[in-house]
Amino acid sequence: MNTEPDLLHSPEEEALRAAVRDLLTDHCDVAGVIARSESDTPHDVRLWKSLAGGMGIAGLLVPGELDGQGATHREAAVVLEELGRAVAPVPFLTSAVVATEALLACGADDLLAACAAATTTGALAVALHTAPGAPVRRVRLEGGALHGELTGIADAAVADLLLVPADDGGLYAVDAASVTVVPQVSLDLTRPVARIVLDGVRGARRLGEAEPAVRRALRTGAGLLASEQLGLAEWSLTETVRHLKERKQFNRPVGGFQAVKHRLAQLWLQVVSLRAAARAAADALATGTDVDVAVAVAQAYAAPVAVRAAEEALQLHGGIGMTWEHPVHLYLKRAKADSLAFGTAGAHRAALAELVDLRAP
Repeated sequence: MNTEPDLLHSPEEEALRAAVRDLLTDHCDVAGVIARSESDTPHDVRLWKSLAGGMGIAGLLVPGELDGQGATHREAAVVLEELGRAVAPVPFLTSAVVATEALLACGADDLLAACAAATTTGALAVALHTAPGAPVRRVRLEGGALHGELTGIADAAVADLLLVPADDGGLYAVDAASVTVVPQVSLDLTRPVARIVLDGVRGARRLGEAEPAVRRALRTGAGLLASEQLGLAEWSLTETVRHLKERKQFNRPVGGFQAVKHRLAQLWLQVVSLRAAARAAADALATGTDVDVAVAVAQAYAAPVAVRAAEEALQLHGGIGMTWEHPVHLYLKRAKADSLAFGTAGAHRAALAELVDLRAP
């Protein structure tokens, strides 16, 4: 029996990539993303409806019997690559991946069906920086009501359903309309975070045990985040190469200078390695084989490469890269924010050392 991971894309995955890329090309232009990042409504709700409802990607990981697509994490990874490449301000990662995985762990079929139908957008009320297996902040359950504050919740402003861990060990489904959502300052303006305040919220539904559900959700989020980081890195490299072929100094393309070529070649090698790590994590999540190791490897490697690719893009674009009108700043901010999401690279390296029994002396 062949247990080697399959890192190649299937024809179906390539068709999904083409469809998502075409839609983003038509409906997610750079000028629009920059304009939204300056407004009070950074999420592109219309784009999300087209992706979630029109294409059905909101239910990508939801089983077919619940009106979902019944796809695997490999297909979700393809979607995240394209969303990363476009820095699309939509809650796919937080709702269709992280919240959906928590609901799957709890067996909340009705809520999964609502998410798949794109009538409900969910968010796990755990700080975005939380690594899989790390302690999470919980709200108090007193007299049947939930009390407390949770900070750093990604895409809370656009969520209809919040999945809230409580101090009784349960994970509760809370109507977002019953809580107060306070925007927080976020480096990545395309994925805003917020503080949510629960002041005696009643009627919350206990879905199941919080610990296994949250761990599963965060592990999947970390593993598939590497695919978004791959999309960021690939865009940064591709656009930088294109710019350096066109930009001239001393009547020569800037990309022809040896020092620049060496920088780009080194970055290309790192991006290729990132592609392999991201694909391995997606395949491991899909097959259930060595998941913890594959996710830790992907996140230990992905964040530094994505950040470096965006930094190189900014520098090698010269003066234009420093302007607000050029989109490279969006990619750098998303890469920096992603480097903290679901645990830092250092946290994942430490987790990997434990998993393979190579702890530091």
